[in-house]
Amino acid sequence: MNKEKVSPRDPVELAFEQIASRFDHYLARLYNQNNTQRGIIIFDKSTYETTIQGLATNFRTIGHSWGVLRNLSEVPLFLDSKASRLIQLADLVAYSIFRKYEHGDTQFFSIIENRFDQVGGIKHGLCEKL
Repeated sequence: MNKEKVSPRDPVELAFEQIASRFDHYLARLYNQNNTQRGIIIFDKSTYETTIQGLATNFRTIGHSWGVLRNLSEVPLFLDSKASRLIQLADLVAYSIFRKYEHGDTQFFSIIENRFDQVGGIKHGLCEKL
């Protein structure tokens, strides 16, 4: 029997690396178009707050798999979703993605699928690990 190997990397670290690097890359493209704004990543309150803030600091100084973060203004912020409509909106986006991949239901995903970051027809804002 051939057992599938599971990556030894922490899924939280892998997911945050994807989010941070893609967002940084997007902001770099804006910067190259003379839009010099910086970005900030906001999360729902989590037990991973210390871990993610540490990763963000390391990604800004030591780097990650694809380079160093250069376009974020702060370490990630953590807010209670009950107090922030933006976090509630992010929850709806996550739910639509969950419904698509777990249940094949594209009712909500179809509304947002063209909003993910893409350049030259290549989608960058949605990382699919199947």
